[in-house]
Amino acid sequence: MKITLLFFGVTADLIGKTVLVMALENTMTVGALKLVLKEKYLKLKNIDTYAVAVNEAYAEGTLVLKEGDVVAIIPPVSGG
Repeated sequence: MKITLLFFGVTADLIGKTVLVMALENTMTVGALKLVLKEKYLKLKNIDTYAVAVNEAYAEGTLVLKEGDVVAIIPPVSGG
C-alpha cells in the first residue's frame, strides 16, 4: 500500500523533503505511522507534538490509513 506524505514547516526542514511517497507493508493507523516516522527520521523526535491530516481532514491516531491517502504532517505553529 502506498501513501503520500506532505511535510510542512520545521518537519520538512528536519527530514529534508516536502513530499515523500511511502510504501506500507500492512494496514496502519495514524498513530502507528507517527511512531514509524520517528524511528525512520530521528530528528522528528525533537518535536513534542504535531498534527496529522489525512486527505485534508485532521485525523486522530486511531484512523486506519488506506491506499492512496495523502497524509500531511503539520508542526505546531506560533506567531503573533
